[in-house]
Amino acid sequence: MRNVFVIIRREYVSRVRNKWFIIGTLLLPVMLIGFIGISVMGEVRRAQRDQALPIVDQSGVLYDLVVERLDAAFEPERVAPTAAAIEQVAVRARDGSISGYLVLDDETLASGKATFHGGRAPRSLSRIRLQQAVVRSALTVRLGATGAGTDVEGLLSGGDIDFESVSEDAPEEGAREAGIIVGFAGAMVLYMVILIYGMMVMRSVLEEKTSRIVEVVISSVRPWELMLGKILGVGAVGLTQIGIWAAAATLGLTLGVPYLIAFRPELANVQQLLDLLPAAGALALFVVFFVMGYLLFSSLYAAVGAMCSTEEEGQQTQIPVTMLVVIPIFFMSSVIEDPNSTLATVLSLVPFFSPILMLPRFLGGAPLWQVGLSLVLIAATIVGAAWVAGRIYRVGILMQGKRPTVPELWRWVKEA
Repeated sequence: MRNVFVIIRREYVSRVRNKWFIIGTLLLPVMLIGFIGISVMGEVRRAQRDQALPIVDQSGVLYDLVVERLDAAFEPERVAPTAAAIEQVAVRARDGSISGYLVLDDETLASGKATFHGGRAPRSLSRIRLQQAVVRSALTVRLGATGAGTDVEGLLSGGDIDFESVSEDAPEEGAREAGIIVGFAGAMVLYMVILIYGMMVMRSVLEEKTSRIVEVVISSVRPWELMLGKILGVGAVGLTQIGIWAAAATLGLTLGVPYLIAFRPELANVQQLLDLLPAAGALALFVVFFVMGYLLFSSLYAAVGAMCSTEEEGQQTQIPVTMLVVIPIFFMSSVIEDPNSTLATVLSLVPFFSPILMLPRFLGGAPLWQVGLSLVLIAATIVGAAWVAGRIYRVGILMQGKRPTVPELWRWVKEA
């Protein structure tokens, strides 16, 4: 095994020292956070200017109701419905000290239509919030005459349909929705990572094969040691990159969200995103599926690299392997919509699909025994795939010229 560790170290060190790895792993998150920070600060400055909201209530009954429904993004200010007072606030709007002022009148009571006077139209989100506050206030006045027993706010909010499961072990609705979101995000990350690093293994094999370096290396190590070393070395690079990105994302959420809410109180609901972060068990399962999925597909990509002689051949030959990664994505919506359906259960137990489909099913309430069964099936498939790939690798790594046919590959597996 000493040779394997030497190859792992070589593959790992050569990649983490590469300038493009450093740029993609370190500078890219820093630049992304910087761009987001600049954008947020610009929005904060603009929001501070747009926060003041003078309101002219010519109807005489809407001001208090509208103010109750405005969030912390606005600082309402009552303006007397007189010509002099309106002229004063109009001057402030013209000189840019405020973005504008809102006028409520009898037409607002009749149709919910108000007028915003300013140098420019309010931002889309601000306009929507103002519109909702005005319309709900007007409807409250109209519906208030129907009697004290009428839940005006309940009617205006659109009502709701409560869900009560007949199954005792069913997850709560909030937990299920959070699991769906996190499961989808985790599955997409697994999809991209397995695809990227599996192809990296194939390109690594092709580079050494086309440059004939492998002919020298193979004289000192066994083919299976070389293949295993490449797979584990590139996999360690992937775990390192994902770990750095995850740490940067966690740091950004931990520090950035409270800072943003401090300047934009109306975004307080963003804090609920932190509640969607997966628990330790889900994170552990994510790592397990990543490792097992990577081992499964990287062994197949290594075999593809060994049987090809050029980059063009490799791109064509790897299509069947890539499709095994892509196919589960087409069924992702069906699995997330009904994680315990027969289709979702069967597909998630297929070893080539399990790394991507089982995580959202687990977070959506799939039985633990099915998760365990999928892990066992993946492990068995890894052993079989590695055995076949190792035999193809042993023969194909030194072969040059024409790409082998399927009968020739079968002969390699039997005779290697």
